[in-house]
Amino acid sequence: MYLGSCRYQLPDYTEDDAPYAYIFNKFETYEIDAFFYIGGNDSMDTVSKLSRYAATVGSDIRIIGVPKTIDNDLAGTDHTPGFGSAAKYVATTLQEIIRDSSVYSIESVTIVEIMGRNAGWLTASSCVLRANGEPAPHLIYVPEAFPNGFDMEEFLADVGRMMKRYRAVIIAVSEGIVPNERQYVKTGADAFGHTDNSGVAKYLEHRCAERFGCKVRSIELNVMQRCSAHIASLTDLNEAEQIGAAAVECALNGNSGRMMGFRRISSEPYRIEIVSFDVSETANKEKYFPANWISADKSDVTTDALNYFLPLIQGEVQTEYRNGIPVHFRLNQ
Repeated sequence: MYLGSCRYQLPDYTEDDAPYAYIFNKFETYEIDAFFYIGGNDSMDTVSKLSRYAATVGSDIRIIGVPKTIDNDLAGTDHTPGFGSAAKYVATTLQEIIRDSSVYSIESVTIVEIMGRNAGWLTASSCVLRANGEPAPHLIYVPEAFPNGFDMEEFLADVGRMMKRYRAVIIAVSEGIVPNERQYVKTGADAFGHTDNSGVAKYLEHRCAERFGCKVRSIELNVMQRCSAHIASLTDLNEAEQIGAAAVECALNGNSGRMMGFRRISSEPYRIEIVSFDVSETANKEKYFPANWISADKSDVTTDALNYFLPLIQGEVQTEYRNGIPVHFRLNQ
């Protein structure tokens, strides 16, 4: 947060090396010996390009990629810093929605849209509520379950089936789900070509209201799931610090063009180790939610997913409050 963020895609240096010359001039001006770039798939593309350019011009600046994305879709690492805290927020928010919905005597359907354009990790993580005996969310839909399109009639049949068992049905759905009867109107794309896919929950809300005639609401979590620091996972914060320190050590050992990652040794007890590998192994690649962790009817996830997620949301952070409000660091710009 101190350094800020960007959505700038470096060109191929063999076609346009001006941005590279500018960046490396800044490195020299400020006597920078190592550059750590923190982020997801697109950030690792930048690490790969900068490290290859450095080798071409004979620069000895070490360039290291450090993973960080709530999407958890970065290849080569078991999970990414940021994901555990976002998953903890999603589960907590869903639990609150479940409690609110359960107080009414009328039938209802609540559809919660969760971030995940192509990968359903964050949506699937809502299953952690089952560890505390919560049957909801009753339906979980991730993009990986529907390579041939999301069938609306099957979805409505799933909802109808759950309405026979539960008065208040709660559904978790990834933003990347696209019903086969409707193609979204894209609202633009960023520098890396990623389009805005939001709006699926609202669309499903209308279809459920038409079919069942009950109270239906849609909730889009949007950016809240990635910036709600008041309910962060202590495991997540500790691992973020550990992998950052390991990145510095990697650079001090003379390495460059590497990405740091976690390798899981076991889930119970939870044990990981920090490794590094060539950044080209992960740049511009996505790690998808495993197909064998999706239920046969495509409307839920398995206990393997639950066992994977649970360790990542453990531990609570002591938050400082002032005037009843969590205190944030504020930087003078």
